[in-house]
Amino acid sequence: MEIFVIANQKGGVGKTTTTLNLGAAIAKKDKKVLLIDLDPQANLSSGLGFTQQFDKDSWDSNEQAPYKNIYDVLVNSTPIQSVFVSTNTPNLFLVPSHLSLAGAEIEMVNMLSRETLLSKAIQDIEEEFDAIMIDCPPSLGLLTINALSAGDNLIIPIQCEYFALEGLGQLINTINLVKGINPNLKLGGVILTMYDSRTKLSSSVVEDVRTFFKNTAFATVVPRNVRLSEAPSFGKTIFQYDRKSSGARAYHKLANEFVKRFL
Repeated sequence: MEIFVIANQKGGVGKTTTTLNLGAAIAKKDKKVLLIDLDPQANLSSGLGFTQQFDKDSWDSNEQAPYKNIYDVLVNSTPIQSVFVSTNTPNLFLVPSHLSLAGAEIEMVNMLSRETLLSKAIQDIEEEFDAIMIDCPPSLGLLTINALSAGDNLIIPIQCEYFALEGLGQLINTINLVKGINPNLKLGGVILTMYDSRTKLSSSVVEDVRTFFKNTAFATVVPRNVRLSEAPSFGKTIFQYDRKSSGARAYHKLANEFVKRFL
């Protein structure tokens, strides 16, 4: 079993889209996959159609969530087995998030072994899954540190746009710091997202990233695709929403590479 941390402190690079659709594509290959939503914005939970079943007007972000979520696992020591739920994709499971997670970092500061709370929680279910994928918030705070402390492979989505490589040095430095806690963590791969074949800039970024990351950059490049952006608002993966789209084809190819490299 491999644990993948999908992280980049830059927002809007396709972390959640990648976690959701790559996870679904791997699950379609008869692999049992658990997605952990570690972002207080809970976009992964929403994109899988989980949060739509609750009336958002009936609860405030500061109140207790109407469902068990990753906050309960980290702060209240709730067993992770009692938190994950099945999705409408066979073999794909979710540990949901909630806006209350935004306050978790403050609550975790005084907790014993606060950097390894997620790692300890996952130990109980390691044998149940072929892959665990953790969607991180766009920051290098305690939540992301927890993910890196639990992970085997860091996967970095990079958008094919100006300043794409900006800030990555800080992320690489964080990996080196976390290695004191988790010596098994390695840079597993870089995924190029939001590629626009009509612009020279996109091609230039692809070239730069492949030069910089050499063997770790995946060959498959995910295109900028309207259908990929639309699918989460319907609580669907790209394969459920439009399996013939260029986005679906890209994540299918990426999953082939992924399984070959890791699973």
